[in-house]
Amino acid sequence: MPIVDNAIYRDGARLSLPVTLDQTFEELRDHGGFAWIGLYRPTEEELRAVANEFTLHPLAVEDALVGHQRPKLERYGDVLFVVLRSARYLDAPEEVEFGEVHLFIGPNFAITVRHAESPDLGRVRKRVEETPSLLALGPQAVLYAVFDQVVDEYGPVIHGLENDIDEIEDQIFQGDSAVSRRIYELAREAMAFQRATHPLVGMLESLEAGFEKYGVDIELRRDFRDVADHALKTVERADSFRAVLQNALTVQSTLVTQAQNDEMRTLSRIGVEQGEQVKKISSWAAILFVPGLVAAVYGMNFRFMPELDWPLGYPFAVTLMVGSGAALYFVFKKRGWL
Repeated sequence: MPIVDNAIYRDGARLSLPVTLDQTFEELRDHGGFAWIGLYRPTEEELRAVANEFTLHPLAVEDALVGHQRPKLERYGDVLFVVLRSARYLDAPEEVEFGEVHLFIGPNFAITVRHAESPDLGRVRKRVEETPSLLALGPQAVLYAVFDQVVDEYGPVIHGLENDIDEIEDQIFQGDSAVSRRIYELAREAMAFQRATHPLVGMLESLEAGFEKYGVDIELRRDFRDVADHALKTVERADSFRAVLQNALTVQSTLVTQAQNDEMRTLSRIGVEQGEQVKKISSWAAILFVPGLVAAVYGMNFRFMPELDWPLGYPFAVTLMVGSGAALYFVFKKRGWL
């Protein structure tokens, strides 16, 4: 049985450590107080054994078995079923790891079912046991302490995401090509963080609405309101992260488009310059071609060429070569090719 801890409390003190669930149930019946049972990744058979002892609703048990539930608060008769999504920031990979904890809060018992390393329920139990006045308030005090721990663990996550977003802003203006992917990954984490935190405000409001009906102690009510205040601030920060990341993605897209436009302008300018060079080369090639053609014709030295015996043949050929070259030069110059 994956029972992390199983204890019975009365008047703010731990009374006993029952070995089995049967013993826990018997001691509660005979001596009163309330039981706090902590489970870590129980199997279906193990969780159903606990459910049978404390008459937990099948639908709530099914949710606790399946896992991957959204944060919620549901009441089944006199048993309150709560699902919380925890989160912790991992420094090495710079990412957020999400966990899940289920709570069954009854008149004389608190059952916690944890599916991940966080939240640190061992720390929660130690804190509550060191505060007899809080522990004396019964299972509702356990609910408050777990809520408080989950919300407190959001603090390092917020700090880690803030650092990541600051780094992204630097990467954007440094032209880092990998920044788009990092923005996308951070946006996914920010959305998951929103899904984990947003329902908390409504859940705590629902709890507050039932304070009078279920006779919650006045000091415990104040503690829950304090948690609600912290949860609201966390939700606001989570919303701001998503907005900042959306703006960052827009800025990155704008900078990428601007860089592409600059590159296209540069390529166009180079193309124009190359075109001008081609024009000049082509112009000079044409200018030199015509005199070369004339010289080639006269250089064939055929016997029966009338110009060979003409006294003005040579001056005519030279004049023709120079004149045609000059004529082409002025034509190309006029058209801006030279």
